[in-house]
Amino acid sequence: MTLTDAELERYARHIVLREIGGAGQMRLGAAHVVVIGAGGIGSPAIQYLAAAGIGRLTLIDDDRVDLSNLQRQTIFTTDDIGRAKVKAAAEAARRINPGVTVTGIAARIDTTNAADLIAGADVVLDGCDNFATRLAVADAALAVRIPLVSAAVGQFEGQLAVYRGWEADRPCYRCLVGDDPDRAEASCAEAGVLGAMTGVMGSLAALEVIRAIVPFGDDPTGKLLLADALAFRFRTLTVPKDPGCRCAG
Repeated sequence: MTLTDAELERYARHIVLREIGGAGQMRLGAAHVVVIGAGGIGSPAIQYLAAAGIGRLTLIDDDRVDLSNLQRQTIFTTDDIGRAKVKAAAEAARRINPGVTVTGIAARIDTTNAADLIAGADVVLDGCDNFATRLAVADAALAVRIPLVSAAVGQFEGQLAVYRGWEADRPCYRCLVGDDPDRAEASCAEAGVLGAMTGVMGSLAALEVIRAIVPFGDDPTGKLLLADALAFRFRTLTVPKDPGCRCAG
């Protein structure tokens, strides 16, 4: 695989980075990334992944665009209201970069279909809005050893982590959250969310997807990034591997 003259110009700012270069850009072009959720986190992530030249994007979401989404889901416009999110997001991604292959799957991912829906991915980015789906995605990614980038936002706060729980010294998602899929949750409709915060976390999630494909800098696996817009603060916590977790057995 070689880069065309147009690709050399399009991705020039990546290629001049020593940590990425032409070889790294070609790895991005050969990669397949599955994005779970085309909402607040998925919107900026999809845009930046398409712009970065990820060769193949698969978008999974069963929702339709609502007027209340537009405050934070910046990949959509008023004209998209009522449309399937994955269809509108896929079209937007193709407008950003016609060289990217984008597939939209209008389905709700759960324990019955997660393995099939993420099959063949190099990285999975989970930005969904419910805990049960996150567990299903995390378990499926762990089972087939696909790096998982998990991002979440609530009100003025966000969190981000990368999981490779099949490695001896690295945690999986369950090492952090446990095994209770029925824990009480408050949706953003009930609790509210700062739109720009989803942009911050979605962009950081896209960065970690790129890092998972073309390693650069420090390995973030085993760390949890916490962002607090009220306190104007970012913190990083260590997430140890739980010796009692299924990933340790």
